Amino acid sequence: MSMKNKVGGTGLDFASRYVLLKKWAFFLCFVCFSAAMLFTNRMGIVPMANGVALKSTISHQRMELKSESYDPEFAKTKAFGARPEEFSRSQLSIQTLAKNIIDLEKKLAAVTISHTSASNDSTSKRKYLVVVGINTAFTSRKRRDSVRATWLPQGEKRKKLEEEKGIIIRFVIGRSANPGSKLNKMLDDEEREHGDFLRLNHVEGYLELSAKTKTYFATAVSLWDAEFYVKVDDDIHVNLAALGTTLVRHRNKPRVYIGCMKSGPVLSKKGVKYHEPEYLRFGDEGNKYFRHATGQLYGISKDLATYILQNQDVLHKYANEDVSLGSWFVGLDVEQVDDKKLCCSTPPDCERKALGGEVCVASFDWRCSGICNSVERMSEVHQKCAENETSLWSSSF
Repeated sequence: MSMKNKVGGTGLDFASRYVLLKKWAFFLCFVCFSAAMLFTNRMGIVPMANGVALKSTISHQRMELKSESYDPEFAKTKAFGARPEEFSRSQLSIQTLAKNIIDLEKKLAAVTISHTSASNDSTSKRKYLVVVGINTAFTSRKRRDSVRATWLPQGEKRKKLEEEKGIIIRFVIGRSANPGSKLNKMLDDEEREHGDFLRLNHVEGYLELSAKTKTYFATAVSLWDAEFYVKVDDDIHVNLAALGTTLVRHRNKPRVYIGCMKSGPVLSKKGVKYHEPEYLRFGDEGNKYFRHATGQLYGISKDLATYILQNQDVLHKYANEDVSLGSWFVGLDVEQVDDKKLCCSTPPDCERKALGGEVCVASFDWRCSGICNSVERMSEVHQKCAENETSLWSSSF
């Protein structure tokens, strides 16, 4: 009898333990499920490519988890009235998650520092004196060819110009409103032939020159680390050695804006060339613009190009691109350099100056805002006004 009771007691004790273990197993599954759901909800945000969103999210989650792990009321609510030892397990799970997130944050910081260092190393390998962007259009193939045949070095000479003199030159153009157009195809063929284009994320159009100018400077300063960035039209003659020599005189000055400065009238009458639709921004009719560089050729230092890059979304665009550029620097501590060698007239003016040892940087006809009939006359201007052929390669910038 005593033996039977002992066996029965053992069976009863075993059954009780089985039920208890079953309950514990169910509870532990529930806690793990709750922790997993909590973790999923916290980490379900897809990080941005640059890691900023991830870092911010991780920091925010870490603060929340820390707060939850030390808030008894919140923990009790989460545990649905669990016993103290059960609450401790739940709290331990949350603290473990918080530790994992902190570890992730440290790894992210290390990767960010490594990426920044690698970027700095890659950009510090080569610094240039100047990036020259030649503004051009889809229909200006003959103008580009006239420039290539005169003052723009070709092939290996252009590569040598970049490597030895730090001068990068590209024809600057956007894209057509019709991507599959014949104009786009012709430009693609020309680019494969010469490889001297800078293609912008910009839709071409005469009334979009201000937007194009802004995009050019923002793009150029992103691609090349140069001391200066210059814009020139494709119907202007340029002497590159004279340009480099002029720029280096101002290389140690911050925020330099160089060109032929003017302050012309604001044209309010519709239908005239260079009409300014927003003339009222400049005061009463008959008022004048602030001083700014004429649009045929001008240059800015790196810090001003960087300013355009960083603020391009809020810089206002006027009808005339040279006015727009000048307006972006109004109110900034910028040194304006007015150099008339950047706006000589065509022969006999530039020819006389060249013979006298004062070689012009740029030459054009004021009445045409460029060299009149530049396709036919670019060669003539080059022959009479060009600097000595060895000047470029013997100059030290």
